[in-house]
Amino acid sequence: MTQSPPLLVFDLDGTLVDTAEDLTATLNVILTREGIAPLELAAARPMMGLGARKLIERGYAAQGVALPDARREELFVDYLRHYEAHIADHSLPYPGVVDALDRFAAAGWRFAICTNKIEHAARKLMGALGLAERFAVIAGQDTFFEHERAVAKPDPRVLLRTIEAAGGDSSRTIMVGDSNTDILTARAAKVPVIAVDFGYTDRPIAEYAPDLVISHFDDLWVAVSGLPVSRIA
Repeated sequence: MTQSPPLLVFDLDGTLVDTAEDLTATLNVILTREGIAPLELAAARPMMGLGARKLIERGYAAQGVALPDARREELFVDYLRHYEAHIADHSLPYPGVVDALDRFAAAGWRFAICTNKIEHAARKLMGALGLAERFAVIAGQDTFFEHERAVAKPDPRVLLRTIEAAGGDSSRTIMVGDSNTDILTARAAKVPVIAVDFGYTDRPIAEYAPDLVISHFDDLWVAVSGLPVSRIA
């Protein structure tokens, strides 16, 4: 039987694309409108990675303001509306991303995205950057459901469903992310994980013990070769 192609599954924000400036700008529109002091970019970056709802919650908490659940959902809708209208004002792929994708594609690898962004926003961002067509699947926090509830990272089912939808096999998959959430997801799914050290995390990413850490996408090819590629390539 023909093997499925090897698969790289990427997180999005803080991994493939530096979205921090646009995410923070949208958060600050919401905070300012609500009479709450805006956040500096450096303060907001570690709050990212779990989706817009959590970012809003953390923005409120950072300024010592309580956020009722019902109000959070209203602000979430407003956040998405503003963010999607400004989704790529400043967001760009990290250096080396396009070259890395080209090299792996030439070697027969397939790509997918597994993010805690809303799927529509993830697709819109990647489309605006001209990258959407490179990925077999772009899965967000609202893409897959189990027992009528959406599954999102760190639930391993979202990664496993992403792999399945991309036509991959978990035994021939590597995840690339920037946060402990990504590492926990990959570990639970029994998938090797490479972490970038330039993303959005509140502690040095090496402290969360990924299989390998890279500092530039130029390092990804060698990093993958350092994993048990005998079962991947």
